[in-house]
Amino acid sequence: MNRYEKLDVWHKAIELTKDIYHLSNQFPEDEKFGLISQIRRAAVSIPANIAEGSGRNSNKEFNHFLGIASGSCSEVETLLFIDEPLNFVGKKEFDDIIVNTGHIRNMIFKLQKSLSN
Repeated sequence: MNRYEKLDVWHKAIELTKDIYHLSNQFPEDEKFGLISQIRRAAVSIPANIAEGSGRNSNKEFNHFLGIASGSCSEVETLLFIDEPLNFVGKKEFDDIIVNTGHIRNMIFKLQKSLSN
């Protein structure tokens, strides 16, 4: 069992989730049950799956949950690619979060690689 609280990637994913919550507060109110809900759930899924996987009984199971977390990074990015041309998010915020999700995905990949060694 791994301690997720000691993983830098988990901390980065928590920060990303906070950023997504702050950013999505600026979205139109009529997106409350649409894009706001979707992007928040995708962002929350990243640290949640890292944590859940770390508590599993094997590295194979942990790796599986890390894969889900990585997929959620891609989901956040895709939703931003929808939000940005709709002017729900500014270019700087868009760029910053795209960079952060890419960084988190790379960290997840490195962690997955270390589990298979």
